Amino acid sequence: MAAEPTGDGTVGKALDVLDMVASHGHPVRFSDLLEKSPYPKATLYRFLQTLTHQGMLAHDPDTGTYALGVRLVRLAHAAWSQSSLAPIARPWIDSLAAETGETIHLAQLDMGQVLYVDKRNAARPVEMFAQAGKVGPAYCTGVGKAMLAFLPEDQLAAALTRQSFHRHTEHTLDTPQALRAELAAIRARGHAFDREEHEPGIICCAVPILSRSGRVLGAISVTSTTARTTLAALEAGADRIKDCAARIAAEAESWRFPEQG
Repeated sequence: MAAEPTGDGTVGKALDVLDMVASHGHPVRFSDLLEKSPYPKATLYRFLQTLTHQGMLAHDPDTGTYALGVRLVRLAHAAWSQSSLAPIARPWIDSLAAETGETIHLAQLDMGQVLYVDKRNAARPVEMFAQAGKVGPAYCTGVGKAMLAFLPEDQLAAALTRQSFHRHTEHTLDTPQALRAELAAIRARGHAFDREEHEPGIICCAVPILSRSGRVLGAISVTSTTARTTLAALEAGADRIKDCAARIAAEAESWRFPEQG
């Protein structure tokens, strides 16, 4: 399915094309991009040429493919240092991982989706979707729901329009109405669960990272499997996760953490 244009003018369209290339996960030919592009052939080619000249994309003349450019590596490193919670949160998630022996995920919201910015593997690692740098759904993950629950209504409404509500498992909340009811419960108790909603056998307890004014900075979770533990056991450690989130938030604010769009 073709990507939806952002409506943000030339810059927005160029970023749409950059996202299209990135979404393939491997070098991609012009014909493949054109097949899914909302832009005419000449427009798409012009954006690809501009992005290549600027080092945002790399073109291989031998294979005729486009891939992300090395300039993005520098920009990504700068973004990770300046806007990601990861450098700030490192000592706290290290400590939480050592205390629990379970997998720790640190995430932020990106255009209504979950961006995993850091991770600590469990003492006995388990294969799962979430990895640092990956983008996942917000509506069916613990960290995603923890962040959605504390967004102002206008931001929440916008984020909900970006959810696919695909039913990944029998436990997935697949309607906005069901999700909103869950978010109200999360606000009341202060933490969220993943009840095997994204992947079978994967469960977690997640807590939002909030500024003093209540602004959502991110979320942190302790994740395990149904073969190893239970949701009740994970919830028993919710206060420890909340303490970790509070420490990260305090550290982030002292670093003058930037406002999130």
